[in-house]
Amino acid sequence: MKRSEIILMFIQLPLDFIVLLAAGWSAYFLRLSDWAVAWKPVLFNLTLTSFTHMLLVVALVWIIIFAFSGLYSTDPNRKLLHDLGRVVLGCSAGLSAVAVYVLFRQSPFDSRFLVVVGWILAVVYVSLGRVFMRGIKALLYRAGIGLRRVALIGEHENIHVLATILSSRRELGYRVVGSYPHMDEATAHLLAGFALDEIIFSNPRAHETEALRALALCNEHHIVFKYSADLFATYASHVRVHPLAGIPIVELKRTALDGWGRVLKRIMDIVGSIVFIIIFSPIMIILAFIILLETGRPIIYKNERVGIRGKYFFTLKFRSMYQKDSTGPQFGDDGKKAEEQEKDLIKKQNSKDGPIYKIVNDPRVTPFGTWLRRWSFDEVPQFFNVLAGTMSLVGPRPHQPREVAHYAGEHKRVLIIKPGITGLAQISGRSDLSFEEEIRLDVFYIEHWSIMLDLIILLKTPFVIFKKRRVW
Repeated sequence: MKRSEIILMFIQLPLDFIVLLAAGWSAYFLRLSDWAVAWKPVLFNLTLTSFTHMLLVVALVWIIIFAFSGLYSTDPNRKLLHDLGRVVLGCSAGLSAVAVYVLFRQSPFDSRFLVVVGWILAVVYVSLGRVFMRGIKALLYRAGIGLRRVALIGEHENIHVLATILSSRRELGYRVVGSYPHMDEATAHLLAGFALDEIIFSNPRAHETEALRALALCNEHHIVFKYSADLFATYASHVRVHPLAGIPIVELKRTALDGWGRVLKRIMDIVGSIVFIIIFSPIMIILAFIILLETGRPIIYKNERVGIRGKYFFTLKFRSMYQKDSTGPQFGDDGKKAEEQEKDLIKKQNSKDGPIYKIVNDPRVTPFGTWLRRWSFDEVPQFFNVLAGTMSLVGPRPHQPREVAHYAGEHKRVLIIKPGITGLAQISGRSDLSFEEEIRLDVFYIEHWSIMLDLIILLKTPFVIFKKRRVW
């Protein structure tokens, strides 16, 4: 999802809350206006302050109802009329909740005017807010801001229609970077160099090999794949259909971890990392002191890893090796020599197949470092990585750049989300899984992500850690 779309999505929720408050206040002042009082005297004694306190609660409940009505969907292609229909549905559900509250409330308050007019104004104000946000988005698109870069593949007539319409109607939110009749190796190599957001493939049933090549390219480079046929219905569990310029388009969703899912996971990461840092802070102080006494400084070891979308970052760990054997730029010339030593150890004592490695009986680990690794205490500083946003509490295991360099195209799919301190692969076998098994579990996690799955993994992690583990 484009950054501009996420920002607009964030703005929409507080905007709805504000217009709901405005609708309530408008209904209140209308009820106290001269013509309304002349029509029917006010029978309730409700100050503006008391009414506002009640209105804040009602508006919050309505926002929750709106969320369950799908009004905060992250789909950039949903239609305005569809949204307005859900606004009426959500406001009506909110009205029902208020009616039930008024019915059972033990007080002299009795104003059907406030309830009914508040509902009508809420529908009008929220709908106007939606139209306003659509207008803002259209203006941004016309100015070339937030446009999704798309490549069109195929000889089908739909492709030519799409290319013409998307190029002439920028308010749809697309910038066509190219239209290609076939997805051959040359085209794939060319598109790999573009910063694409989407690829739209037409009539893949007639070109299955080409369509699969396009899908592989999208998975490798984290591009949204869309198509105008049903060939891939059996290849993905998240399929979404929507019209684009009058043509039905099917999108394969790589993960539910997008839009609000991404926001909720980040909130969970921030809160969780702060809590864990507070809990583990006394232990971290003790561990740091022991490392300092055993082998001196540095206490923290920074190891370069590959994160979301292939971005490099440094994981933070308690140093478990001797300084002269620790790799990385923080150790200067000794770090370079240590890298050469590590390559020799990998050749002789590697217990893993595939692009990753694990050194058996590693002679570089200190006595206390062995204990740290046995109980995974060396990874506790990674909660600061989570707080900084380079890692998540739950996600795929982060690997080193030299390991990722040997990934096959389909393996790079795990890079579409942040790596985690723990994950489905970690609790399923820790370091004993093969690389292919680890990848399959990580892909399963990506495709079936939910907050509940994250909580289950977090709850199971301590039990897995305290099981007997081999330490290399």
